[in-house]
Amino acid sequence: MSSLNVIIKEHRRMAGLSQSGLAKLAGVGKTVVFDLEHGKLSIRFDTLTKILAVLNISIRFASPVMQQIRGERAGEEVPSA
Repeated sequence: MSSLNVIIKEHRRMAGLSQSGLAKLAGVGKTVVFDLEHGKLSIRFDTLTKILAVLNISIRFASPVMQQIRGERAGEEVPSA
């Protein structure tokens, strides 16, 4: 599985955007895009979601608890671990 920085960089390149072009579309500073693509670990979640939205990348949260909740909502009985 690729790291987030690689995913963002490749999506940006495939979209034909420069770092500053992506930053402008996302409404963030170009330093944020540079830092993110170079593996900076601390970035605000709302800033990240702006960048991902421009690149049409979605985040999927998954956990055993969420699977259990989904099963209960669907009326299924989910075995406990």
